[in-house]
Amino acid sequence: MRSPLKQLARRVLAPIVDRLDTLRAEIEHNRMLIVQSRIREFHAGATLNRLADAEFRVFSQWGEDGIIQYLLARVPIAHCAFVEFGVENYRESNTRFLLMNDNWRGLVIDADPHAIAQIQAQEYMWRHDLTTVCAFVTRENINHLLADAGFSGDLGLLSIDLDGNDYWVWQAINVASPRIVVIEYNSLFGAHRAVTVPYDPRFRRGAAHASHLYFGASLKALCLLAADRGYVFVGSNSAGNNAFFVRSDVAGGLPALSAEEGYVESRMRESRDARGRLSFVSGAARRALIADMPVLDVETSTMLRVGELP
Repeated sequence: MRSPLKQLARRVLAPIVDRLDTLRAEIEHNRMLIVQSRIREFHAGATLNRLADAEFRVFSQWGEDGIIQYLLARVPIAHCAFVEFGVENYRESNTRFLLMNDNWRGLVIDADPHAIAQIQAQEYMWRHDLTTVCAFVTRENINHLLADAGFSGDLGLLSIDLDGNDYWVWQAINVASPRIVVIEYNSLFGAHRAVTVPYDPRFRRGAAHASHLYFGASLKALCLLAADRGYVFVGSNSAGNNAFFVRSDVAGGLPALSAEEGYVESRMRESRDARGRLSFVSGAARRALIADMPVLDVETSTMLRVGELP
């Protein structure tokens, strides 16, 4: 039974929270209206020198919403369905614009039950066809998660942001064949070596290294994996953390880039100190923090340290 104090706080805070939610929804709606002219330009055939020039942000953390719309104007989509994992509460994501603007069906996966509960409480859950799954994604369970949720075969888009085993999970997927893949890379690993963190099904970014900078794979590792899986690399976002791949059979005239050509170095200062507080380390000093951490070179199957990367 709630105490009188808690009941009073709930009555006082409830209208404030409701008003904030209403204001947020209005802002998001206005953003969606503003970008419609940009989307029409993409479909009219506007050609950009680099993928990052297409960026705009409605729900994505950076400019991924715009890049995805630019690619959709050039990639034929047979099944308007997406999968995204590592979404947290889905407030910032790479696929929510697809859900709410393009009315795609989708699957989102996150390991935090509180985050999934927040998603399930949103209005878009009844307005659109969104499936939520609470699970910690590994290469052992990803195919079952996709198949059991009804997201196998030819999909429109897959977005991977696991802050750890991204390379290994994409490598493991064999029940689905997305036409567009968005996947996070770790720019601190550079552009010239194909490396990833060694596979650990229990990998958690904060536990692996206090700085939170040791995770994921280099862009070159993802480009080699993409080529093996029948994809071409078409560019990165300007933030230097997400790479975009298109299945070769539907890539059309999109230019294929090498990792060196499409690499963008991140300027994010997201390092943490031993107490978990942001420490704002920048530049090469970020990589120095994780210099002793091991990475696997997927071309040579040899282990090395981050500090040995060129």
